[in-house]
Amino acid sequence: MSNKNIDKETILALKDGIELLSGKWKFCILHNLQQHGTMRFKDLQEMAQGISPKVLSKELQELEDNLLISRTVNDTKPVTVSYTLTAYAKETEEVANVLIKFGLKHRNKIKAK
Repeated sequence: MSNKNIDKETILALKDGIELLSGKWKFCILHNLQQHGTMRFKDLQEMAQGISPKVLSKELQELEDNLLISRTVNDTKPVTVSYTLTAYAKETEEVANVLIKFGLKHRNKIKAK
């Protein structure tokens, strides 16, 4: 395999990863589920301050479609829905931790400016 093919595969893999986790809220949702375990829709909305129900629903659907979370409809009155990370999603924790570390460093750098 030539270097051009390796570079192309690397770029495609990077694009796939970015597309999969892109959006303002996906990492927040994943991080909350990593920290708190299974959560209901309303709890996720409260934790991700500023997210509308419509956007949260869309983000959760995309995460579910991409096998990062699982959705459970609970047989309660009224019916509640809960979300939990899949084993596959646990691989995103390292990425989230690196982003948090970088974000904190960046905030401090900007404050010091």
